[in-house]
Amino acid sequence: MIKMLNLITLEHGSGGKKMQSLIHELFLRHFDNEQLNSQEDQARIPFDTLIAQGDRLAFTTDSFVIDPIFFPGGNIGKLAVCGTVNDLAVGGAIPKYLSVGFILEEGLPIQDLEQIVIAMAQTAKEAGVTIVTGDTKVVAKGACDKIFINTSGIGVIPKPLQIGARQIKAGDKIIVNGTLGDHAVAILQARNELALSGSIKSDCAPLNLLTQPLLAQPGVHAMRDATRGGVAAVCNEIADMTKLGMLIKETALPLHPEVTAVSEILGLDPLLMANEGKAVIFVESAEADALLAHLRTLPYSDNAAIIGEVVDSVEGVFIESLYGARKKLLMPTGEQLPRIC
Repeated sequence: MIKMLNLITLEHGSGGKKMQSLIHELFLRHFDNEQLNSQEDQARIPFDTLIAQGDRLAFTTDSFVIDPIFFPGGNIGKLAVCGTVNDLAVGGAIPKYLSVGFILEEGLPIQDLEQIVIAMAQTAKEAGVTIVTGDTKVVAKGACDKIFINTSGIGVIPKPLQIGARQIKAGDKIIVNGTLGDHAVAILQARNELALSGSIKSDCAPLNLLTQPLLAQPGVHAMRDATRGGVAAVCNEIADMTKLGMLIKETALPLHPEVTAVSEILGLDPLLMANEGKAVIFVESAEADALLAHLRTLPYSDNAAIIGEVVDSVEGVFIESLYGARKKLLMPTGEQLPRIC
C-alpha cells in the first residue's frame, strides 16, 4: 500500500514526486515485468518472440466506464483486461501484450485503486499476457466517475489460421460456451436500484483459455464475444455481413435461473444482455458435436450449448419457440442497461 495520502489528488497526475510514487509503489510493484520496469516512454517488444508464434499481428483497443466499479465476480480492472484479451482471442489471436491508460477522479481511495490494479495483474497472469506500458491522468472531482480505464492489446495470429465472418456458411451450427446474461444481471443487482437480490456473479473471464485449444480442433469458422448487445447483436451483425440467415432455438439457450427471473420481471431479453465471458462460435455442422464435447472440457464452458444454426432460407435472425413459432430477433436499437462495461 502507498504510504502517503489515502486518496488520489491532482498531484498524483502532475508528473512530480507523488506521481512517481504512485507509479513505483503501485503500478510497477503489481505489474512487474521487464518491459514496464525499463520505464521508457514506449514498450520495446522483440520481433522474434512474435514471429515465432504467427505471421500476423492483431491489435485492438477498448475503454471501460462500468458502474459500479466493483461487482460480484470482478471489478473494472479485471473487466478491462478480459475485454481486450477477448477481442483478440475471438479473432484467433494469441494475446501477448497490453497497454493500460487510467483516468482517475480526484478523491478516489487509493485502496480501491490498488484492488483494481491487483485484479488486473492477476487476470493478466491467468490469461498469459503482459502489461507493458501505460499512462495515468487525474481529473478534478466530478470530471469523471471514480475511474475510467482504456486498454489496448497486441496478439499474434498463427499461420495458416483463417477465421472470420466470411468463412461462415449455411448449415454451420452456432455454439455459446455458457449461460447468457450473467454479467448484465450481476451489474443490475449490484446497482441496488430496483431492490433486486441474488447470488449471480459476472461471467467476466479471459476467453483465450478456451479459444486457443478450441482452434486446434477442426471446424471453427468464426467467433465473436457477445458483450454489449449480447448474442442478438453478434448474430445480426454477422447476418448482415454474410447475407445469411440465423435460426436460434429458444429452448436451447443456456440461462441461469436468476437471469430468467430478472428477465421476466423487468421485460428484458437475455439474448440482448451483455456478457463478458461468452463467445459465439460458428462451427462446421459435421464437427459441431465433437467440438461441443471438447469445449465442455475447457475453462468457463461447463454449460456450453448449440443454440442454433446458419441458414439460407431466411434473411436476418429468428428465434424459434418450443412450438415452432418464429419471431425476428432484431439488432438492439438502444441500451437496455447503460454503463455495463
